[in-house]
Amino acid sequence: MRRVHLVLALAAGVSLLTGAPVVFGQTQGPETIMLTGSPMGGVKFAHKIHSTQYAAGKCDTCHHVSKAEKPLASPQQKCTDCHTKTAVAPMKTKLQAAFHNPMAKQGTCIDCHVKENAAGKKAPTTCTGCHKKEDK
Repeated sequence: MRRVHLVLALAAGVSLLTGAPVVFGQTQGPETIMLTGSPMGGVKFAHKIHSTQYAAGKCDTCHHVSKAEKPLASPQQKCTDCHTKTAVAPMKTKLQAAFHNPMAKQGTCIDCHVKENAAGKKAPTTCTGCHKKEDK
């Protein structure tokens, strides 16, 4: 019982220090992320909904394991910590390609959206379905 109290106290301490909620020893990401930099407009990404309802809370659904040439500093980093607008060595994948290919026909986001639609759920599959000019 004492060990459980220690774990809970440590989790609460991490939460207070980082400002991020902690669940069972893992920090949760922000509620919403604004992905900017695309000429088509930004993407307002509902991180909390995607991580709790769609990916069943599995961070590695989107946050892939690190590569030897660019090891992660933490288990789940922001995409932009490694992927930038233009790939800078040792990275080979630029930011846009981390989400989908140039024509948005394949990739992390679009593959899942197509799969959801095939299952009868509604997920955007057009460029403007995600990218909004007002979200710069």
